[in-house]
Amino acid sequence: MGFFSKDKPAEQVFVKGKKLKCSICGHDYFKHREAQLNTKLATTFKLDWTDKSAHCYICDHCSNIQWFLEKL
Repeated sequence: MGFFSKDKPAEQVFVKGKKLKCSICGHDYFKHREAQLNTKLATTFKLDWTDKSAHCYICDHCSNIQWFLEKL
């Protein structure tokens, strides 16, 4: 995960009451990460810190990433 943190174990995730399953392999355990959504304008003016972040759920089996704008 982060530079100073230990990796958390994979867990099941629910989206609006339904269990999230990997769209590639069908596995249902994921690890959570945040990723910054950089824009050209903010990067040009070195204001990347103003851009939004997305929540990524990475399949523990095949590493497919599923992106969400809000944390689940």
